[in-house]
Amino acid sequence: MARLKLLEKDEVDPIAKEIYTKAEASSGRVLNLFKVLAHSPKLVRDWSRMGTTLLYKGTLAADMRELAILRVGELANSAYELAAHRRIGLSTGLTQAQIDEIATWQESTNFDARERAVLKYTDEIAQDIRASEATFAALQGHFNSRDIVELTVSIGYYGMVARTLESLDVDPES
Repeated sequence: MARLKLLEKDEVDPIAKEIYTKAEASSGRVLNLFKVLAHSPKLVRDWSRMGTTLLYKGTLAADMRELAILRVGELANSAYELAAHRRIGLSTGLTQAQIDEIATWQESTNFDARERAVLKYTDEIAQDIRASEATFAALQGHFNSRDIVELTVSIGYYGMVARTLESLDVDPES
């Protein structure tokens, strides 16, 4: 159970209410994450904008983004993030085997060189903050500068998401 109350639409500031209305229109529901973030209306608004940009407005291939998000969720042990992005990952073309082996990707044969570059980069950014020169060079062999920026920001953003979800004990949607 969340450490803070999950706010319903009739309990939130007009700024947050707009986010709820947009979420309901696009997916039919408001995520529990947004219901807890709504305690800070401007934060939930800007958080939502960044998430929307990363998920829908970038050029980074969706499967590569989801691979990184799943790895971040695994490293952070974030049940909510993993539950949400397993579904999304499948819809972007990741296989069930890849999703099942995200924790042991180094030993898996289900990831190609491009995917391994993303996973290695994600591990280093999520755990050490900075990727090694060798890891960055490997990533540049597969992605352009814009995609690398989007991947890097996605890793950081979803690390923040996982930390928020876990710190505030937000439950996944049923």
